[in-house]
This record gives sequence, structure tokens and C-alpha cells, in this order.
Amino acid sequence: MPPTDASADAGAAPVTDRDPGAGASTGKPADADGEDTLDLSLPAELISLLAMERTDADRGEARGMARHTAVTTALRDDLLDHVDDWGPTDTPAGVFQLVPVRVERDLPLVGRWMNDPAVAAFWELAGPPNVTEDHLCSQLAGDGRSVPCLGVLDGTPMSYWEIYRADLDSLARYYPARPHDTGIHLLIGDVADRGQGIGRMLLRAVADLVLVKRPACARVVAEPDIRNTPSVAAFLSAGFRFAAEMDLPAKRAALMVRDRSLRDLL
Repeated sequence: MPPTDASADAGAAPVTDRDPGAGASTGKPADADGEDTLDLSLPAELISLLAMERTDADRGEARGMARHTAVTTALRDDLLDHVDDWGPTDTPAGVFQLVPVRVERDLPLVGRWMNDPAVAAFWELAGPPNVTEDHLCSQLAGDGRSVPCLGVLDGTPMSYWEIYRADLDSLARYYPARPHDTGIHLLIGDVADRGQGIGRMLLRAVADLVLVKRPACARVVAEPDIRNTPSVAAFLSAGFRFAAEMDLPAKRAALMVRDRSLRDLL
């Protein structure tokens, strides 16, 4: 694509280099008056002072970049209150912890789970590794409003989670969102861990963990596909209430809500 400031008239292009023939040696001085050219040099003290000023400017620029990076990192961390620092929690199934995904370490495992037909039917991320990689990287490269995590139970990665700010997500256009509403997505990786009540226990544990670690959050929400009866049942058993059906772009969903005010009753 041509540069936007290119001239339509080739003759109007600026001259960027002198013609080697112009001013070539003819045996005459290059200046019109025939005077010798003077070689001027700056005092060493001035050169040193200019160098110090440039160094100070470079340091100031570096400090500015560092401050910008620190502010950006702080904003990312603040959106979900440092998920990576939430730590382990006890559940009836064992000690559980959310561990933020590292693509280079976790892509093969998460990609294998996404290609399980039972998972693919609802997540729609089956395919070569780059399909899952793109999904993970889009969150990791964002502003921190969604954090993909492995669910580690007694030291073994066995589930995949997404903890996200529902009030900052496109989901907020489809339900009456409140500030700091926090959403969760879950898949249980291995077939042996499904249908045993583990999902229900982990949903309750993670929802309560969100409410403990995010004091500003009054509600944890989820939007499983309304056709996914086992998932909806697991949320109900985990203390969520069914709030509404929603027509989302890719599915008809059940809006499930776990309220801080009701967590001791449900």
C-alpha cells in the first residue's frame, strides 16, 4: 500500500540524497566566497553536560514507561482481585486451587479436553491446537477481565475454568448486570470425574471463593446452555438459583445466580 503522503506527480518527490555529481571536486572551494571552511569543536565540558542531559532524559523516559507498565498491570490485577493469589480451598472432594493458565505448559491438556465430544458440543472449540490457543491467548492478552484457569484437585489438574467480570462482558447486554458481578465457566476434563457430584462441589467452592476474595462482588453468575441439563442441575445443587432464560448470540442460556446474601441459605 502506498504511503498516504505520496505525491501523484513523480517530479514533486523530495530530494533525499545529494546528486554525487553536484559539488564534486573541480579544483575550486565549495563555498561561493572562496574562504576556507573552519573546523569548529565544542568544549569538552559542554559535550559532557549534553551527555548528562541526554542520560537524564533517557532515565526519565524509562521511569515513565515503568510507571505506565505498573499502572497497566495494576488495572489488570484489580479487575478480578488477583486470581493467582486466591490460594487453595478445602472441599469435600479434596484441596482445590485455581491456577491461571500458562499456554506453553497447559495447551496440550486443555486442547485435549476441548476435543472431547461431550465438551465440544457446548464449548465449540474442537480442532487443532491453534483453536484452543487462540481462545486462551485472547483472554491472556486482554485487560484482565477474564482469567482462564486450571482447576487443580489434590495436586492434579482436572478441570478448566474461566473467571470473568460479567458486568464488563458482552453478557451484560442480556441481563440486568450489577457492578462487579463475577461470572464462571467450567468444564470437567476427564470422563471419570463426571457424574460423581464433583462438579457440584467445585462450583459451590469456587463461587464461595469468589465471594470471599472479591468483597465488592455481591453475585456470582453463570449462563450454561439451557439444553445442558446436567450442568444446570449442578449449578442448582451448588447453591445457585435459576433467574431467567436468555437468548444469547450462540445459545439459549439459563441465567444462574449465587447471591452473597443467600449463600448461607442455599
